[in-house]
Amino acid sequence: MKPAPFEYVRPGSIAEACELLAADEDARVISGGQTLIPMLAMRLARPARLVDIYRLPELNGIRVGGDVLAIGATTRQVQVERSAAARAALPLLARALPWVGHPPTRNRGTVGGSVAHADPSAEIPLVAVTLQGEIEITNPDGVSAMPADDFFIGPMLTAVMPGDCVTAVRFPIWRHARVGTGFHEVSARQSDFAFVAAAAQVALDDDGQCVDAALGIGGVGDRAVRLDVSGLVGGPLDQAAIVEMVREAAQVLEPTSDLHASAEYRMRVAVTLGARALEDAIKEARSGSDRAAHGGAQ
Repeated sequence: MKPAPFEYVRPGSIAEACELLAADEDARVISGGQTLIPMLAMRLARPARLVDIYRLPELNGIRVGGDVLAIGATTRQVQVERSAAARAALPLLARALPWVGHPPTRNRGTVGGSVAHADPSAEIPLVAVTLQGEIEITNPDGVSAMPADDFFIGPMLTAVMPGDCVTAVRFPIWRHARVGTGFHEVSARQSDFAFVAAAAQVALDDDGQCVDAALGIGGVGDRAVRLDVSGLVGGPLDQAAIVEMVREAAQVLEPTSDLHASAEYRMRVAVTLGARALEDAIKEARSGSDRAAHGGAQ
């Protein structure tokens, strides 16, 4: 099929892009186009105008400042995957990125595009929610930041308003010396959409006690959800305790059924993968690997 007719515009600045978006509520932003182009071809999306921000230089790059790693919206996923600075500062994202589509997809797909699309199964939004990241939004009134948990509303639905443009994603950097990560997902085939995905990050002190822990689950409901595993801090880290904590925390999930998996299956697998991700993170942290991030830019 062919897309429905639309106007194509390539603005020269982010300010111009926001003005174009504000002037037409049926306008859509395009960057890497790995999701939007197929949707256009199948006429699942019919924007009156496409605003192409891909070549705006101010939206591309990986920057570490203080305790935050900021990734520009048009930064290609492969750039992050290959960045030593990103791997050091954000090991959980580094672990999740190989699960994002296929290599050709990551070569063209952008970080901001994945976030703005808000697929409930997508790995980058899952990491953003798990680590309590922020989405930077620019509009004609200025620049603001929104917690990832507030940004994602439902399947392919975000808090973006007419005139808004996602310009960066900000992730907090854990400065603990011993940080471990874990990531698991189940799909029909490697790189397909996840039926269930789990992302975990854990920090231990020199005595092996947990001082911080994060766990997120994606693909189960209409958006990624961060589960409360704060009981791990200062508590037991044996397998039985971890499984029980994840089982209790997972009660907030609202799993859905579809042709791929039932709600019951998704709930059961969410607990299993969540516990495995935490166990992997604890094991990695116990190995003594120094994950302390360092400054730098790329």
